[in-house]
Amino acid sequence: MEASCLELALEGERLCKAGDFKGGTAFFEAAVQVGTEDLKTLSAIYSQLGNAYFYLKEYGKALEYHKHDLTLARTIGDRIGEGKASGNLGNTLKVLGRYDEAVVCCQRHLDISQEQGDKVGEARALYNIGNVFHAKGKQQLWGCTQEPGDLPPDVRDTLQRATGFYEMNLCLVKELGDRAAQGRAFGNLGNTHYLLGNFVEAIKFHRQRLSIAKEFGDKAAERRAYSNLGNALIFLGQFNTATEYYRKTLQLSRQLRDQVMEAQACYSLGNTYTLLQQYERAIDYHLKHLFIAQELTDRVGEGRACWSLGNAYVSLGNHRQALHYARKHLAISKEIGDRNGELTARMNVEQLMEALGVSESDLSPCGSEFEMQGARPKFTKRNSMDSVELCKYSSDKVILLPSKLGRDPSDEDCFFDLLSKFQSSRMDDQRCHLDEPQNGDNREGAANSMPSLNTMIDPAITTSPQTEELFDLIASSQSRRLDDQRVNVGNLPGLRITHNNLGHLVGEGDHQEPSDDFFNMLIKCQSSRIDDQRCSPPEVGPRAPTVPDEDFFSLIQRVQAKRMDEQRVQLPTDDQDSPDAPDPEPPSGYSS
Repeated sequence: MEASCLELALEGERLCKAGDFKGGTAFFEAAVQVGTEDLKTLSAIYSQLGNAYFYLKEYGKALEYHKHDLTLARTIGDRIGEGKASGNLGNTLKVLGRYDEAVVCCQRHLDISQEQGDKVGEARALYNIGNVFHAKGKQQLWGCTQEPGDLPPDVRDTLQRATGFYEMNLCLVKELGDRAAQGRAFGNLGNTHYLLGNFVEAIKFHRQRLSIAKEFGDKAAERRAYSNLGNALIFLGQFNTATEYYRKTLQLSRQLRDQVMEAQACYSLGNTYTLLQQYERAIDYHLKHLFIAQELTDRVGEGRACWSLGNAYVSLGNHRQALHYARKHLAISKEIGDRNGELTARMNVEQLMEALGVSESDLSPCGSEFEMQGARPKFTKRNSMDSVELCKYSSDKVILLPSKLGRDPSDEDCFFDLLSKFQSSRMDDQRCHLDEPQNGDNREGAANSMPSLNTMIDPAITTSPQTEELFDLIASSQSRRLDDQRVNVGNLPGLRITHNNLGHLVGEGDHQEPSDDFFNMLIKCQSSRIDDQRCSPPEVGPRAPTVPDEDFFSLIQRVQAKRMDEQRVQLPTDDQDSPDAPDPEPPSGYSS
């Protein structure tokens, strides 16, 4: 017996709730293939398909179905549904790095929620806009060499806008009595204050976040709060207290069996003990980080661990072991194409070889595995050390309440035109000239570059007796194409148009034309994106899952550079005027 659209959709929903998004999408796609005349059911399927593909990181597909959901919601006049679809689009655009468009979508969600008196939707929209500005600020920080809190004006402004929206969100969820949402707001405010260099404020918010996490028994949130508290305390010079929080982070990470975050916790503890000059303990944690990085085939993480181990062994006066890890760091940096790491490692190797009085010919080949003494911790079984979101924070921040994006409230219908016309036509035409797509999957709506009819037609044909027939054919073809484009509802997959639902569909003629103000805003945000695509992207180091996204220890070690350099110059060399030690910054620099 053939399953109905609703039955398939319900099974897809069950699988997604159980965490099986792959299986869930298969059932939802099957439901779309069967089709339905129930517009509300179809809208729910689109929304859940978009969310499932989002969790699977198939963002092109997620955009596709959230756009379908937006189209259908607008067509049937479902304002709340239109707001939710706009918010989902905004979240997807955010992870693709299309921040200006994401803000437009999230602002649309906010406008509709306020119009409908939907306080819960309004709170979510404020939170999402804050997240977009937080993510944009972190991207702007990529590769910045400023000291903590010493931010370029544009980055500071972006992060302060994030705090404003988070503060408005916090006020509203307090009014609603939503404690879980308050916890998220506190965490994001703490994270954003951290990026702004307001470490005392960050600690205040993270402690409130920790309290609510314990209240709900949310171990993952508790772990993040401990980690973020440790991060802020590092910059206040309270290293001993920071290690206490990092050890709690490590303990919770093991309980949660999150191996990646376990490695990050070990990385944090290793660096903190280095700052405390407790090098033996630092080496123990760096070896544990190295072991997990090897298990997860994280070559970048292995390189970081070797770099840290080399520095620690130098501080202990064990120059031979330091040379071993410096050579491993050099080999990995070459392998992964990390130019900065290679230069740093090469300088370390040369300095250590000079100190030991050895040459390249005296050394054995540098293998790919770390089997020398001290390279692996002496244990065979271990619990999975869990997550330390060292600097992997959600977006949190507080500042002056920003004013709402300036828009005419009568511009409601232009939003859909932005997505369907601008993105699928003009933008994609320009995008097809790029060698590689930027910011993720841009497959949806990609336009093919086609020559004009004038270039396709032989000039001799225009003078032939068949000219009129040819142009009649062209006109007829173009006319049909335009008609096809007008019938947007008919292009929605899975929609069965019947007499029962035809009356609920809004005709194309009912849509308002976009106003000039809103149109200009869209052009502005789209044009900035075009410029971003024309520019060559900044060089960034390869990512390492076992190293925190915000590797703040690169900043710490720059702040502590004087002390670290003094330790390095203790190398026994024949030349009393030895060259300056290499920059102790990790290979890929500051990552956000």
